[in-house]
Amino acid sequence: MTQRTEALAVRLEEGAKALAQFAAPLSDAQWQLRLPRDGRTIGVLVHHVATMYPLEIELASGVAAGQAVVGVTWDVVAEINARHAREHADVTKEQALALLRRNSADAAAAIRALSDDQLDRAAPVSLNANAPLTCQFVLEDHAVRHAYHHLAGAQAALHAAVPAMAEATAGAGEARSM
Repeated sequence: MTQRTEALAVRLEEGAKALAQFAAPLSDAQWQLRLPRDGRTIGVLVHHVATMYPLEIELASGVAAGQAVVGVTWDVVAEINARHAREHADVTKEQALALLRRNSADAAAAIRALSDDQLDRAAPVSLNANAPLTCQFVLEDHAVRHAYHHLAGAQAALHAAVPAMAEATAGAGEARSM
């Protein structure tokens, strides 16, 4: 472990922790809230982040070994995401949060095991037009950033839905009291 790998691992852990802290108190209705434009539920997104950590670490580890990332395109990513959403539409909060804890811990451990030389190694990455990117960039752009990215989207969706959810709840309460 180096100072750089420790810093990267801590940032990944902090992102996963922030996502878990956001998700843990959500109601069932909030857990099932769909994100505008994305279409996936908050619950599916939490599980998605957890599920992607091993793949993201595998790709970064390949770059650390000087291996090009081949065949990974945004179309492939979209298909993986769509398949995941279909297969895990009913994921429970407990399942998703347990997987998030386990896979983020494993990802952080894998990052800590890298050397600075490995972080600096570059290889072509098909997802980025075969640009030669460093392992550190691949980690930061994917595994480290992922929880923060989806947390921001989930927070925005929940914030936008709160007035509508409050109105629906209030309306239902008024209808029952009449």
